[in-house]
Amino acid sequence: MRISARTQYALAAMLALAEADGPVHAERVADSQEIPRRFCDNILLQLRRAGLLNSQRGPDGGYWLARPAAEISLADVIRVTEGVEQATRRFPRAAAPLDAIWERLRDHEHALLSEVTLADVMSRSASS
Repeated sequence: MRISARTQYALAAMLALAEADGPVHAERVADSQEIPRRFCDNILLQLRRAGLLNSQRGPDGGYWLARPAAEISLADVIRVTEGVEQATRRFPRAAAPLDAIWERLRDHEHALLSEVTLADVMSRSASS
């Protein structure tokens, strides 16, 4: 599985917001997670449009999670940044059995990413 830089930044931004006590300005998210500012703005907007974040303008504004961290899976974030994976080209003839193996791999990958939430990741970081 390949994870794009956009997805890595989106996951880092979501975790930064998950550990915050209130709204966080995009600039602070970008600085704390070492995300280029314009890229961060675009990612946060994309996550807000997808319903994973809320936002408010102004000095007391910023971004915050739309749901508790325990209700947002890594798959939720990845779906927003990567989209839904399209079916891959089918293997011909002798390699045809690989189709079933690739499908099982995608199913396991999706199951794991759907099971792990932002809260799970945060608890792992707290225990390290």
